[in-house]
Amino acid sequence: MVVVAVVLYFLLACALSWMVLFPAGRAYVSRRLELVGSRFQRGVQNFARRGGEQAGALGSESAMAMRQGGNFLREHKWTAIAALVIMLLPAGVAWMASSRTMVGGFDAPVREANQQVSALLQGEQLVPPPSLPPMLFMTPEVEVVRPNLVSASRDWALLDKEYSQRLLQAFRIMKERHGYDMAILEGYRSPERQDALAAQGSNVTNAKAFQSWHQYGLAADCAFLRDGKLVISERDPWAMRGYQLFGEVAESLGLTWGGRWKMMDFGHTELRVDGVRKK
Repeated sequence: MVVVAVVLYFLLACALSWMVLFPAGRAYVSRRLELVGSRFQRGVQNFARRGGEQAGALGSESAMAMRQGGNFLREHKWTAIAALVIMLLPAGVAWMASSRTMVGGFDAPVREANQQVSALLQGEQLVPPPSLPPMLFMTPEVEVVRPNLVSASRDWALLDKEYSQRLLQAFRIMKERHGYDMAILEGYRSPERQDALAAQGSNVTNAKAFQSWHQYGLAADCAFLRDGKLVISERDPWAMRGYQLFGEVAESLGLTWGGRWKMMDFGHTELRVDGVRKK
C-alpha cells in the first residue's frame, strides 16, 4: 500500500510540476477549462432566455459539453488522475494510519509501568532470593531443554544493578499477583560461553561474544518453580501461561521480552541501554 501511495504521489508531483514550470501546460489546461465553462454558461443563458421551450436545445448543448469533457478526460487522463489523487490522498493517508493493528490491553500496562519503575527509582531495593541447589539444574527434564545449564552463572551480583532490580520486581509481581515462583536460569554470560553456545547452532543462539546483552549483565533467562522442581518447557500449559504473564510484567517494567522475537525466547528479558554495546 505504501509503494502505491509513493508512486501516485510521484505522478502527482510530475503533473503539478508540468503545470507550474511550463507556461504551455498552464495555458493548455486553462484553455480547456475555459472552453468547457463557456459552453456550460451559454447553455444556462439560453435556458434562462428561452424558458422551457428551449429545454431540448439546452439538453443538446449540455450533452455536447459532456462529450467535450469526456474527450478532454480521455486525452488527458493522467492530469485527471493527478487531480483525483490530490483529493483522495489525505483520506487515504488517514485510513492507512487508522487501520494499523494495535495490541489489545497495551495502554493499561504502560500506565502501570510508570508507577512500578517510579517505585524502583525512589530507592526501593529488593533482595535477590537464596541460591537454588545445583541439582535442580541437572534433572533430565531440564537437560532436555537447556543442556549444560548447571555451569551457567546465576550470580545476581554480576548483573547490572538497575536491571536486577527490575527483574526482582517482576519476580515479586509474578508471585504476589499471579502465584508463580520464579528462578533465574542464567544471568551474566562470559564471552567464551557465548561463543560456545553460538557454535551449537542457530537453534540455541544467533549471538556471538559481545553481541548479547548477557555479556553486559543486562539480560537473564528465567523459568518457574513448581513443587520444588524447575519447569522450563513451553509444552506445559501452566508454564506457557506463566511465560505470557511474565512477558506482560517485564514489558510493564521497561524490559525487552524475548517472547516477541522471531526466534522466541519466552524466559529471556533484557534491559537495553544506549551506547553500552558500542564500548
